[in-house]
This record gives sequence, structure tokens and C-alpha cells, in this order.
Amino acid sequence: MIPYWRLSGYYFFYFAFVGAFSPYFSLYLQSVGSTAAQIAVLMSLMSVMRMLAPALWGALADRLGVRVPIVRLSALLSMLGFAGFLVSDAYAALFASMAFLAFFWSAALPLVEALTFAHLEGQSGRYGNIRVWGSVGFILAVLGLGYLLDDLPIRTVLWVTLATLGGILACALVIPEAGRPAHMPPHRPLGTILRRPEVRSLLLACFFMSAAHGALYVFYSLHLVEHGYSKTLVGWMWTLGVIAEIAVFMGMPQLLRAFSLRGILVFSFAAAILRFLLIGWAADSLALLLFAQVLHGATFGAYHAAAVVAVNEWFGSQHQARGQALYGSISFGAGGMMGGVLSGYTWDWIGSAWTYSLGAVFALIGLLVLIGGWREPSAGERV
Repeated sequence: MIPYWRLSGYYFFYFAFVGAFSPYFSLYLQSVGSTAAQIAVLMSLMSVMRMLAPALWGALADRLGVRVPIVRLSALLSMLGFAGFLVSDAYAALFASMAFLAFFWSAALPLVEALTFAHLEGQSGRYGNIRVWGSVGFILAVLGLGYLLDDLPIRTVLWVTLATLGGILACALVIPEAGRPAHMPPHRPLGTILRRPEVRSLLLACFFMSAAHGALYVFYSLHLVEHGYSKTLVGWMWTLGVIAEIAVFMGMPQLLRAFSLRGILVFSFAAAILRFLLIGWAADSLALLLFAQVLHGATFGAYHAAAVVAVNEWFGSQHQARGQALYGSISFGAGGMMGGVLSGYTWDWIGSAWTYSLGAVFALIGLLVLIGGWREPSAGERV
């Protein structure tokens, strides 16, 4: 039987952490005197470690044939790393705490993704129904913390975020290991999979999609506050995007039956171009900002669900952990790092509008890579 609620609970707290951390931690860093460049470097450490740690832990998990012990260890050490923020606000201490937290926190998600698909045993269309609880956790965290910060000091971010890490640890302790398939497919070397043009084009396109989101995850909350919006509205804007994401996750089985993986991804990249142009140049129009946030359902929800399904089908059970780790490392790791760090320098140099325009350019490059490299439907693609 599929351990639905145990997997869903993990996603709930994992993305509740993201909902408390990503929108508001930059505000906390600003409150303790960090500059825009320092904030970008600190926040981008999450991406740096997502580039390094998942590949290391994924290879170890595939070699040992177990994932759960690594997931549990990462949850415990993530809490210890985050506790460092309670000790000192000095930049060096912040940097050390962020690096330690990020290295172990980023190790877990690709392994949990692989666990989820292993438990689903070919029912990959049901992934969205489990992953959707992560979006619910994100909404509750981002919205609840937004209200709290209107009345409580910004340091509240630390305690709420630490509580979500505790929830991650509690869920990690009850997630069951997934067994190997009864009938293993013929062995395919990892290099053979990576030489397929659709695999390479997808991974490279995902790099640019995450780079396009760099300024969003680092500066979106600051962007809204600087344009006169309240912290409560900031929370609602993040929530709106995730509501759109939830709708897409819930409808993913139907989307996968109606459209190809490639078609879903092409639409998602095109939507990202429009979204970041609107965020950059229409920040004074609440109506256009609302529309841009609805597009999150495509630029993350549909994009991520289609990408992980493609990786699951292409890499198979033998290389599942490494496949998901490569996807996470190249996209959220390397791409997110480049987009986040670059936005920290362009924010003060050319301004917010042109910084988000650069994100639109990254999305355009990703779209062209995807269209040019993934020309024919693959054997594993659904139509």
C-alpha cells in the first residue's frame, strides 16, 4: 500500500519550511544590516548546496539501496544548522549557519521524490495528489507568518522556521523505505541515458528556468514592500501563486492524458517569459501582479510535475535517486545559484524591472533549448 499520509506529511512540512524561509528570511537579513549583495549570497547558498549535496547523497543512496536513513540524518542536521541563526547575526556566522543548513536540507528532497515514485510503482500520475500537500504547507506558512509579522518582530521568522524543520524531522522518522521492483529492467548505463538529446535538453532548459526564478525567490517580497504593499499582502501574493500550483497538481493526471510532457513544458517556459516581464514592469498594477502570480501554476506547478515525471521515466528504478538528484542539482542548484547571485548585483545596478527582465531572457533561452533539443517524443513520454 502507498504510505500516502506519511509521504504527504513530509512534503507538507518540507514546503512549509520553504514558505516560512524563502519569502521572509531576506527581510530578516535586511533587518540585521545585511546588504543586497550579502542577502543574495546568503540566500543563494541554498542553491549552491542543492547543486552539490543531492548528487553526493543520491549516488550513495543508489549504491546502498536505501534512502530513508539519509533523509532522517539530513532532517536532524538541518535543524542543528538552522539553530546557528539564533546565536549570532554576524555575517560570518550567518554564512556558516546557512551553508551547514543548506548542505543537509538540500540532500533530502530528491531522495523523497525517488521514494515517492518507488511507492507509486508506475502510477506516476498520482504524484501530484501527494505533492500537493507540500503546496498546502507552503500556503499555511507563508500566509500565517505574513499575518504574524504585522504584529510581531521580524525575529519571529526564526522560531516559525525552526518549528517547520522539527516537523520535517518528525515525518522523516515515520517514512517507510520502498522495496526494489520485483522485475528489474535491463541495466542501462547512466551515461547512455545522459547522451539522449531530450534528456540533455531538458536538464539544460531546467537550469535556465531556475535561473529565471532567481530574483523571484530572493527579492520578490522586498520588491512588493518597496512598491508600498503590506507584509500581509506579500503573504497573500505568495499564497495565490501556490493556490494556482495546487490546482495544477490536482489536475496533473488529466493534463498528462491530454498533452505531451514536451507540450506542457513548452507552455510553462512561455508563461515564465510573460510572468517575469509583468513582475518587473507592472509592479504598480495589483491586477497584473495577481495575473503574474496565477502563472506560477504553469511556471512551477506544471513545469516541475512534468519534469520529475520525465526524469522518473527516463532514468528508471536503477538510477532514480541520481536522476532526481541531477535534476535538482542542475536546475534548483546551479540554475538557482546563478539567478540568485546575479540578481543580487543587478538589483542595485540596473534596478528591479531590468533584473526581472533578465529572468524573462533566461526563460526564453530555456524555451529555445527545449524546443531545439527535444524534437521527437521519447519512448517514455505520455501523449
